[in-house]
Amino acid sequence: MASSPLPGPNDILLASPSSAFQPDALSQPRPGHANLKPNQVGQVILYGIPIVSLVIDGQERLCLAQISNTLLKNFSYNEIHNRRVALGITCVQCTPVQLEILRRAGAMPISSRRCGMITKREAERLCKSFLGENRPPKLPDNFAFDVSHECAWGCRGSFIPARYNSSRAKCIKCSYCNMYFSPNKFIFHSHRTPDAKYTQPDAANFNSWRRHLKLTDKSPQDELVFAWEDVKAMFNGGSRKRALPQPGAHPACHPLSSIRTRSMAFSSQTLTLLEEIFGERDQGDCARVNEDNIWL
Repeated sequence: MASSPLPGPNDILLASPSSAFQPDALSQPRPGHANLKPNQVGQVILYGIPIVSLVIDGQERLCLAQISNTLLKNFSYNEIHNRRVALGITCVQCTPVQLEILRRAGAMPISSRRCGMITKREAERLCKSFLGENRPPKLPDNFAFDVSHECAWGCRGSFIPARYNSSRAKCIKCSYCNMYFSPNKFIFHSHRTPDAKYTQPDAANFNSWRRHLKLTDKSPQDELVFAWEDVKAMFNGGSRKRALPQPGAHPACHPLSSIRTRSMAFSSQTLTLLEEIFGERDQGDCARVNEDNIWL
């Protein structure tokens, strides 16, 4: 991994990936990986649940819809989609032939029209962000990722995991001005160098740093990539669990209860109109709605 040009005796040392940490089991090649055939059907156990896999472009990929309907069934489509984008996970759409194979394998219903596929590593990251705890990877205290972005004129810096203890922590040291920035501010920080090319930045979204901030090394080792992915998965809302409704308690069974308690932005006329649309429900209906988790 290339080192950032950080002059000075007190600057951060960029440790070598091989000496920094040992590769985990995920980085080891699976048996028979080289013998995978196109559209080969398999099965992967993910959090104790069997998930259908399919070989696409030489990679074993899992059905995202099946994962959403089993392991992540307690989360909405928008929650899963936003988390997938935040983690930088890209879906590969399967062809009609591959979709038919997934239907026959039982991964997709007959009425399905398309299906997104993600790698086993990406599936583990996505499920971990919802179901597990995003613990920081074990790295030396003086370790730093050599990172860069191409927003505006671009910039390069050292991402120091030891300093990354909150979403707003100033853990990136600019390689040009030696100032520290938080990840969401660093993508808006750039220097115009002689060989830099201006790139029109996206809309001012401070939460998009995981998509723009990348490792400077174009061909890093797998264990370094996995450690970088684990760091990016921190502080993205994945550690929060959805609270299940308590039996016998129905304070939020009516859809208007959350409106009244969360915000006073609605006028009295709007609330009256909503009451006319939804109507009033008796206690039995509230219990049923609460149990089915429709309004919660």
